[in-house]
Amino acid sequence: MNEYDFGTVGLGVMGSNILLNVADHGFSAAGLDLSPEKAAAFQSAAKDGQKVFGTINAEDFAKSLKTPRAIMLLVPAGIPVDSAIKSLLPYLEKGDIVIDGGNSYFPDTNRRFQELKEQGIHFFGMGISGGESGARFGPSMMPGGDKQAYERLRPIFEAIAAKVNGEPCVAYLGNGSAGNYVKMVHNGIEYAIMQLISEVYDLLKRGLGHSDANIQQLFADWNKGELQSFLIQITADILQKEDPESGKLIVNTISDWARSKGTGKWTSQNAMDLQAPIPSIDAAVSMRNMSAHKEERIEAAKLLNGVSTNTENVGDAILSQLKDAYYFAMINIYAQGLAQITIASKEYQYNIHLEEVTKIWRGGCIIRAACLEDFREAYSRTPELVNILLDEKIGRSVESKHQDAAAVVKVALDKHIPVSVLMSSIAYFDSYRSAILPTNLIQAQRDYFGAHQYERTDREGLFHTIWEADKP
Repeated sequence: MNEYDFGTVGLGVMGSNILLNVADHGFSAAGLDLSPEKAAAFQSAAKDGQKVFGTINAEDFAKSLKTPRAIMLLVPAGIPVDSAIKSLLPYLEKGDIVIDGGNSYFPDTNRRFQELKEQGIHFFGMGISGGESGARFGPSMMPGGDKQAYERLRPIFEAIAAKVNGEPCVAYLGNGSAGNYVKMVHNGIEYAIMQLISEVYDLLKRGLGHSDANIQQLFADWNKGELQSFLIQITADILQKEDPESGKLIVNTISDWARSKGTGKWTSQNAMDLQAPIPSIDAAVSMRNMSAHKEERIEAAKLLNGVSTNTENVGDAILSQLKDAYYFAMINIYAQGLAQITIASKEYQYNIHLEEVTKIWRGGCIIRAACLEDFREAYSRTPELVNILLDEKIGRSVESKHQDAAAVVKVALDKHIPVSVLMSSIAYFDSYRSAILPTNLIQAQRDYFGAHQYERTDREGLFHTIWEADKP
C-alpha cells in the first residue's frame, strides 16, 4: 500500500511503454487498465528487479501509489478522459496530481483544471511526442499546470525524457492548459512539414520523373546536413522499405487518403480566433482534407488531367534549388507555429518561454530537427522575440533562399504539381516583410458596402465616405 512512485491509467502501447521507461530509471510503477490481458502483459514485460504492478481495480491502483499520488491518463481524448477522472475521484485525496498525457483540446484541459482545483487536486495537461519508441526510450514532454505541484513530477519526467547534450527534453511550460496548447501547435507544425516533404516527393516523382531510389538517396543526403530531422530521416527509411510478398516498395501500395485525429484542425481553428497567420499549416490541413475526396479526384483526373513529366529545360540545378526551397518553407512553418504560441501565451496568460519550448523539441519529438538549436539560441539572445524571422541570423538565412523557393514553385506550376505549403510559405514570408499591404483597398470596400468605417494614414480617428455618386 502506498509504495509505487508513479501510475498510469491505460496500458496500451503508450501507457505500458511510459511505465516501463519509468521502471528502467529506478522508479516503481503501477498501471490500471480495463483489460486483464493488458495489465498482465505489462507486468510480464518488466525486467527482473523492477517494481511494477498492473491491475484492473481502480481502488487497488489508487491505494498502491505514494502520496501525493502522481497519475497519468493515457486514454483517447474527449469523453474517455472525463470517464477516467470520474472513476478515480472516489479514491483520490487533496494534493494528488492527475496528468492528461493525451492530445486533448486545450479548452477541455482548462475545464478539468478548474473542476479538479475546486476539489484540491492538481491537474496537468501534458503533450507527449515521440510515438511508441519515444514513450519507451525517451519522449519530448510538454507539461502545463500548477508549478509547485510540478516538483513532485520533475524527477521522474526528467529521468524518462529524451536527452540532448545531457539536457532533458521536458520542462514546465506554463499555467493551465499551456502544455496541451504547445503540443497542439507542435502537431500543426508536424502536419505542415509532412505535407511539405510530400510535395517535394511528388514534384520529384510525378513532375520530374525521378526514380524512388534517387528520391530516397536525396532525402538520405539531406538528413546529413542542415536539413537533418526526424521526419526527413523516416522518409528516407520509408522509401527503401520493400513489401516481402510483392517485392514492391510498400509506399507505392499505400492509399493516398491520409487520415487525421484533428489536432492540425484545432491549430488552424484557434489561430483564426487569435488572428495569428499560419497559412502553411492551414494549407497542410486543407490538403489532408483534399486527400479524403478520392472519388472526386479520380473523376477530375479523367476530365482535367494536367500533370506533365516532361523534364526538358529542367536541369540538375533544380535539386539544389529544391533543397533551399525546403529549408525556406520549413523555417517559415516553424516561425508561424512559434508565433502562434507567442500570441496565445499573452492571450491566455500562459507565460510560456519559447527558449524552453524549442529546447525540449530538439530531441524525442516528431518535429525534432537541427534548426531547433538555432531557434533556441535566437530566443536565448532575445527572449521577447515575437517571430524567429526577426532574428537577424535566421531571417537573413531564410531570405537568401527565397529566390530558389520561387524557382521551384514555377517548375511545380509548369508541371501542375500542387505545392500548397511551399507556395503559402512564400506568401507568408513576402507579406510578413511587406511594410505596406493592399488591405487599404479592403478597408475601402468594407466601408463602401457596409459603412464599416476606416482609419487613415494622415490623421487619427475613424472615417466614412459616401462612395456612390448622387443618382438622378
